[in-house]
Amino acid sequence: MTTVTAEPINWSISQKVAFRFFLLFFVLYMFFNPNGVLPFSDTLANIYIQPFHTLIPWVAKHILHLPKPITIFTNGSGDTTYDYVIILFMAFVSAVGTVAWSITGRNTKNYNKLLYWLTVIVRYYVAITMVAYGSFKVIKLQFPSPSPGKLIEPLGNMSPMGLAWTYLGYSVGFNYFAGCAELLCGLLLFFRKTTTLGAIIGLVVAGNIMAINYCFDVPVKILSTFLVLMCIFLLLTEFTRLVNFFFKNTTALPSNLSPHRFKDRWKNITLAVIKYALVVYVVLGTLIGAMQSGAEYGDSAKKPALYGLYKVETFVKNHDTLPPLTTDTNRWSKFIIGRYEGNAQINLMNDSVKRVAIKTDTVKHQLIFNNSADTVHKFAFTYSMSKTGEFTLIGKWKQDSLHIRLLRYDEKDFFLLKRGFHWVNEFPLNK
Repeated sequence: MTTVTAEPINWSISQKVAFRFFLLFFVLYMFFNPNGVLPFSDTLANIYIQPFHTLIPWVAKHILHLPKPITIFTNGSGDTTYDYVIILFMAFVSAVGTVAWSITGRNTKNYNKLLYWLTVIVRYYVAITMVAYGSFKVIKLQFPSPSPGKLIEPLGNMSPMGLAWTYLGYSVGFNYFAGCAELLCGLLLFFRKTTTLGAIIGLVVAGNIMAINYCFDVPVKILSTFLVLMCIFLLLTEFTRLVNFFFKNTTALPSNLSPHRFKDRWKNITLAVIKYALVVYVVLGTLIGAMQSGAEYGDSAKKPALYGLYKVETFVKNHDTLPPLTTDTNRWSKFIIGRYEGNAQINLMNDSVKRVAIKTDTVKHQLIFNNSADTVHKFAFTYSMSKTGEFTLIGKWKQDSLHIRLLRYDEKDFFLLKRGFHWVNEFPLNK
């Protein structure tokens, strides 16, 4: 007969207080930050979150006395002032709730059943998040390959996040490695018997994500920190066993994996069906969605008709040919059409960059330029492209007539992209 670790009958006061707090804290976090994978979760969240877009700015102004009003809410950044005040609000509500619960539940001996269900909720939240993260990396959506614009951007002009995205986007293999690790973590956390292994892998994977976010100023610090905390929480019940196994070289009793079942058999069957349907939906749905997005936005997506990096050979303004002087703030040095339709940039001789929106008409051979902040004033150019890669633009920019001859530069000729992988290196190549 195999002896298993029994659930404690009597919890200490500190254990009960800590459990009450973290149950409220984690549930509130998931309430405010649904991972968006479950059907209609984002739609529902957009409804119930609206009152907090009024309450939290009020708290920030009248209770915290922040110098600036909160007008920006969670967007591409998950680390807005609003998000941090939400965390403070969650901590306050959890603390108050813990005090009230400790008074009303002071005679409770343990929370074994509640702990079981909280563990289920937390591991599913982490699992779903990791499956989403992993899918975006395996399909290579999160970190795209360096664009022509990035390839010529000076390192010193990059943001820390831009540097990290370029570094991580360069390697397809690294994306597969990191993505598979996150997918493995998510799949393991869906099942009771592999929760400990999934949490250990999750702690490493989420710890790496958190380190990148903190060290490269990526605005997902809060989420990654909570993923680490949740993985630690999942391992706390296994703390003694893990210490015995990894550090003390003593016997580690088998974990108690007995599920908490309902008395009615139909309820247990229904719960099992829901579980496996959810797992299949999350894994397949996320992967299929990522593949569809990859076909539209990923590295293999169809590029715009004139996609590429063009170097300016001659630049004629009002019939005057401008020499390539590095002090010139009018002459173009490069013209780049990005991977996303309508995005382009103009690099001037003094290394400054103009972001512009373009509309391409391949039938009339026209390019329509406008500043993304000014959709009224547009500038039309006719273009021609030779088989040798010579690109010509003729048109009027504001009051000036321009005749620009450019040459297409193959970004695969950049040393970064053509260096490739080498098993054998007689000397390190670090340039």
